[in-house]
Amino acid sequence: MAAPPVAGSGDAHWLAHVYRGDDAPQLTVRAVLTGGLIGMLMSIGNLYNYLKVGIGFGVAVTSCVLSYVLWSLLRSLSGRRVGQLSILENNCMQTTASAAGYATGSSLAVTFAAMLILDPQHRHQPWSVVAIFALATSLTGVLLAIPLKRAFINEERLPFPTGTAAAATLTSLYGRSAAALKSAYALLAALFVAIGSGVLTTAEDQFAALGRFFAWMRANLFDVNFSHQMPAQGYALLDGKPLVGFGFDPGLTVIGFGMIVGPRIAFSMLASSLALYVVIAPWLHGIDLGHAAIAGFVPSIPLVGGGTRFHPLRWSLWGGAAILVAASLTSLALQWRTVARAFRGLGKATRPGGGNADDRRMAALEVPVSWMLLAMVPVGLLMVALQVIAFEVAWWAGVLVVLMSFAVGLVIARAQGETDVAPSGAMGKLVQFATALISPAALAGPQAAMMQNVFSAGVATNSAGVAGELLSDLKTGYLLGAHPRKQFAAQLYGVGFGTLVAVPSWYLLVPDMAALEQYPAPASQLWVATAKALVGGLAALPQSIVYAVLIGALVGVLLPLLERQLPRVGRYLPSATGLGLGWVVPFSVPLSFAIGATLAWLWSRAYPDGSRQYCLPVASGLVAGEAMTKAALAMLATALGLLAT
Repeated sequence: MAAPPVAGSGDAHWLAHVYRGDDAPQLTVRAVLTGGLIGMLMSIGNLYNYLKVGIGFGVAVTSCVLSYVLWSLLRSLSGRRVGQLSILENNCMQTTASAAGYATGSSLAVTFAAMLILDPQHRHQPWSVVAIFALATSLTGVLLAIPLKRAFINEERLPFPTGTAAAATLTSLYGRSAAALKSAYALLAALFVAIGSGVLTTAEDQFAALGRFFAWMRANLFDVNFSHQMPAQGYALLDGKPLVGFGFDPGLTVIGFGMIVGPRIAFSMLASSLALYVVIAPWLHGIDLGHAAIAGFVPSIPLVGGGTRFHPLRWSLWGGAAILVAASLTSLALQWRTVARAFRGLGKATRPGGGNADDRRMAALEVPVSWMLLAMVPVGLLMVALQVIAFEVAWWAGVLVVLMSFAVGLVIARAQGETDVAPSGAMGKLVQFATALISPAALAGPQAAMMQNVFSAGVATNSAGVAGELLSDLKTGYLLGAHPRKQFAAQLYGVGFGTLVAVPSWYLLVPDMAALEQYPAPASQLWVATAKALVGGLAALPQSIVYAVLIGALVGVLLPLLERQLPRVGRYLPSATGLGLGWVVPFSVPLSFAIGATLAWLWSRAYPDGSRQYCLPVASGLVAGEAMTKAALAMLATALGLLAT
């Protein structure tokens, strides 16, 4: 992988020493189909992960490794009659897979889960609304990436760490690096282990054949079916009743995420969750009992499941959301220089090029900004029309939301390019706040205002998030010398593949509200809490929630400020993100995060070289394998149920 020139040095070096898009196959049918297949599977997995933990797994590096191993196997089985994908074909495959696997799944799982919760009858949105939303926002993200690629990758050479890592991975694999090949096989092994885990943690009554297998194993050998929670009643009871989620989830997905995020976030989550379940929930329940006879008193810790279980998250969600929102906005404010650079950098994307030969050749390779401007007219009108027709958003408000997508995309793409961290949460809350001003409850009515709030935020943040993610793939292609226009075409193909599978998968994975209640859906719950608060929903909630929100907001502001002002001790402070997440997901999730982080830390201490080489591939395999399996099994069970009726 040739080193591109430093920022501001022009395109001559890249054209002379890096570019190879005219000499090697890239946008081939097999590359696009492979990327589409892998991307569709990962789109299903990301649907599950956003519902389970509110986080999606990266597609780029995992898809590169899977594709390389798959085509190496096909080459061996065919007696070398089938050739391996070229390195640029694999990059094209990665681009297609990212567009299919990331661009569509995240939008559906967060936006439409929140709308399902907010709807008084808990009705699904029509499939046409879901499909148009997924397609239009993903296409907007692809189009936004056109001018940003020129500014952030060609001109400023932002690192885009995931894109750079994917380029390094491909270079090592195609260089037949022994270390890279071992890492690839480690990811593959973890993937298969996680697939097995996904099957063994499936409910016994979900499939008749699987239930018979579990029963035979239990009767003749040993029990191989693991409950979704161990022990079944949880670690402790509150007033003789179990607390929702107060146990151990034997699945591997969340443990894999814990290996990736590290000890600080994981143990911050565990500490706040322990405090909730062991100290705060029992204390608040005692207060509830003492005030039960008072007319109109609303208990803090509600009973669910027909009065059989206590659900502390119904209370803690508000405090956790306050921490996350305040911390995200504070961190974004502290990064104001990044925001300013994002808007300044846009000017570089549209400035006219010079007249020398290199400029003309580069213009022939890059996707013209005029294509973006022409395509955004019908796509933008489609998004405005969708908001107006489906949710009665005023047309001018819909236009403002689409314009916000551009501004949000600039900030998210810039931050992702510099740090690999996309501030989607903070920007989503800003869009929700702006939408509340544009379409207030007094004008639209409380229920309509909440639905418009969530949908409008989904339009803006998904478009922006897609742009940031796809720029990472364009960074990989830039480092490998790929043809930019061919990558752009691969992104469009990927959006089509992703929409094709993500829309029906959403309805199969979450057929109704009862199915959604089986997942924590933390990202969606945050959007719901914010929408309710913005239309005055706090007034009908327990008084204790008001104090939780105020304290949470204070914690969310103070921790980022202390990290900035006291950098030497900042890494020893608890993570605001971890503290907030610990209050919006059941205890089983922080526990598994902490187990994964502990395993990764012990591995790094005992075998530092092995940890550096294998920890991330193993964690990625665990996350992807079980997520895809659990989602596929859940969808299959729904499909069989529909066929039986």
